[in-house]
Amino acid sequence: MAKIVVIGGTGLIGSKVVANLTEHGHEAVAASPNTGVNSLTGEGLDEVLIGADTVVDVSNSPSFAPDDVMEFFTTSTSNLLAAEVEAGVEHHVALTIVGTNRPQHIGYFAAKVAQEKLIRDSGIAYSLVHATQFFEFVGSIADISTEGDTVTLPGALIQPIAADDVATAVARSAVGVPMGDIEIAGPEAFGMDEFARRALAFRGDPRTVVRDDSAPYYGAVIEERTLIPVEGAQIFKTTLEEWLPRNPPRK
Repeated sequence: MAKIVVIGGTGLIGSKVVANLTEHGHEAVAASPNTGVNSLTGEGLDEVLIGADTVVDVSNSPSFAPDDVMEFFTTSTSNLLAAEVEAGVEHHVALTIVGTNRPQHIGYFAAKVAQEKLIRDSGIAYSLVHATQFFEFVGSIADISTEGDTVTLPGALIQPIAADDVATAVARSAVGVPMGDIEIAGPEAFGMDEFARRALAFRGDPRTVVRDDSAPYYGAVIEERTLIPVEGAQIFKTTLEEWLPRNPPRK
């Protein structure tokens, strides 16, 4: 079976990817700063990539400030790709976002665009898994959009997906042939305001959700269809109603 190194392998998605790959008999190595591998500084990369067939990058910036996130993704990805070339890695898989190829002014997306370009230009065969927003982030989306007891969000469409399904898609990509760009999404599209409204209501959160299409999403005003997948995307089955009872809010 293949040796697959998962950068960010102890995080939300990475730990699930490692478990999925291990269950199917692959040698999956969780690589992150707390296991001695730091793609931002380069620490431990040469050692962990010895004998690796595939690298999966699901790492994330600790800061979402535009300059910080750009620095993280460009530096980390450059270090990783250079080490992969030296090690003879044959397949690079990276988790990215639906909407990076569409007009928008989100700083985080700009950093992911820069990361994607580095991967495409690297000469290493690749799979870029573009995911829609995760169900798991509904709380943080509501929190950053809250003033007093009111959550103000646009009605721009999203088609959110469960983290378990994202991990399944990434693991499948890691053991398959390089596919270039693919998109994955959950089964339902609804307005961002409705996404938050349904989740908060289920959880008994007393905040009121108000729709305002001029309200920013992570600092930018977005178009109605920027964040939903194109035709031909892989659609996973987990719905919001199925996900909510399994995932109570953290205390």
